[in-house]
Amino acid sequence: MEGFFPLGEAMYHYDAKMALEELQEEALLPHPVKLRDMILRTKLGPQDAQLLNHDFQDYLTRFGELQKIGRGILEKIAAGQRKTA
Repeated sequence: MEGFFPLGEAMYHYDAKMALEELQEEALLPHPVKLRDMILRTKLGPQDAQLLNHDFQDYLTRFGELQKIGRGILEKIAAGQRKTA
């Protein structure tokens, strides 16, 4: 069923090129699990794999840190009152 996506949604987590396009268009970062899956589906030489793993570990750390910051911001916004028009 290649090329078929329910509700017209692409499975970008299996397509690095599509994820890169989304990043450029919408500034969305792929979830680390999906990024890891993309890495595992790519044939790499030993040196490239080692460098990519190092970069991925950095990505994973920063992604988690940004999730904490984002959660704190959202919790403060959710606790506040909305402005009236």
